[in-house]
Amino acid sequence: MLTNKQKQLLSFLIKRIELNGVSPSYEEICLELNLKSKSGIHRIVKALEERGYIEHLENKARAIAPTKYPNGQLYVSNVININKLLYSKDKDNKKTSNEDSKKIPMLGKIAAGTPIEAISNYDQLMEVPKNYLLSEESFALTVEGDSMIDEGIFDGDTVLISKITNVNNGDIVVALIDKEEATLKKFRKKGDSIALEPANKHYKTQIYGPDRVTIQGKMCALIRKYY
Repeated sequence: MLTNKQKQLLSFLIKRIELNGVSPSYEEICLELNLKSKSGIHRIVKALEERGYIEHLENKARAIAPTKYPNGQLYVSNVININKLLYSKDKDNKKTSNEDSKKIPMLGKIAAGTPIEAISNYDQLMEVPKNYLLSEESFALTVEGDSMIDEGIFDGDTVLISKITNVNNGDIVVALIDKEEATLKKFRKKGDSIALEPANKHYKTQIYGPDRVTIQGKMCALIRKYY
């Protein structure tokens, strides 16, 4: 169990990294936690590090990085703040796009729980950083359900999927079951059987024969909205 101050610091750390791309300074943490000295911050940081909730990155300024959420779930490091995907504006207030971005189709919703009807149609494009994609053919899906929460994937998040069929055990994939239902799960293959594993103890792993499962892509990044 984390103390209230430990939870507060960790939550603030995650929020600032996902909003700004860098961790907050000790001065900013002091203000957020209403502490008078940095020594108190050092103690909290050390305690979180000893418990495996954060780590120090070498040769990097503001080098505190989260490894878990306050509830103990694995922290997803490739979360993109949706606000940073908006076009920038020049001096003439004209919208300009980033050369390092790519427009990919937004296909709708994907079940992170009970599989839902397969998704194939779209009428919306989303602009995302190219370096988050694993292949030219990629698409985005909105997560519906809570079966992947222990991987830090929540209901309402948007996942970026690259069309890669050669996946490894432990990869998070979009799997099409019986050519009818699509779901987001961890992939695991043993012999001729394919297991689609949830990341939530309240859901069961589903086992299928190889002819029943088609891998439509591998998750490469996650987008989260902040209001």
